[in-house]
Amino acid sequence: MLLTIDVGNTNTVLGLFAGQDLTASWRIKTDARTTADELMLTFRGLLEGHGAIDGIALCSTVPAVLREMRVMLDRYYPTTPTVIVEPGIKTGVPILTDNPKEVGTDRIVNTLAAFHGFSGPCIVVDFGTSTNLDVVSAKGEFLGGALAPGIEISLEALADRAAQLRKVELVEPRSAIGKNTVEALQSGALYGFAGQVDGLVDRIVAELGAVTAVIATGGLAPIVVPESRTITNHEPDLTLVGLRLIFERNQPN
Repeated sequence: MLLTIDVGNTNTVLGLFAGQDLTASWRIKTDARTTADELMLTFRGLLEGHGAIDGIALCSTVPAVLREMRVMLDRYYPTTPTVIVEPGIKTGVPILTDNPKEVGTDRIVNTLAAFHGFSGPCIVVDFGTSTNLDVVSAKGEFLGGALAPGIEISLEALADRAAQLRKVELVEPRSAIGKNTVEALQSGALYGFAGQVDGLVDRIVAELGAVTAVIATGGLAPIVVPESRTITNHEPDLTLVGLRLIFERNQPN
């Protein structure tokens, strides 16, 4: 079984692959204070009963967690083939930006998975702590994209800074015209962020030309996808698939 680990700023997603099939996945909170031993206890509880791990692929956007992940892997999986997405790892994704080293590894992983599944050119919309739009060329190159504040942190900032506003559940309101504060916030968040994505996609397509797909992923994607007119596909496991592909690319022939 291949264990794939995607460490994001808010959540960490784990997936188990048997060959090309994703057999199980979990989403847990990311805590930069978690130690290697605590990580292992969590993983052991989740993985119990799912068979032996014979490979691990990892990407992380949180340096503190990546450090503890390295310690955990060295301590508890010393003989297991492991691929950590970082400089020197074969991804097959040319990065055509001003400074390739500053591009998040999750964006590269998503680019590979999107091109593998949908060819190109295409756009990945990753709804996480930030909303990332990643642009993939017809040759599978990472061209760049757009970054915007994520839905949850935007609502949290609004609740913190506005005395009469508060955090609300992210569900569809009765109408776009909110009849109370909760529904007004839900309308602004849901329809506002869907409109933001559609506007950005329109501008990117105007520069890039027609695209094969606009692919949504990330924990908050199911909330926005039904309200977007430009998103064509929802792939919740896109990053895990990309990690599997990178692991395979880095194994001896």
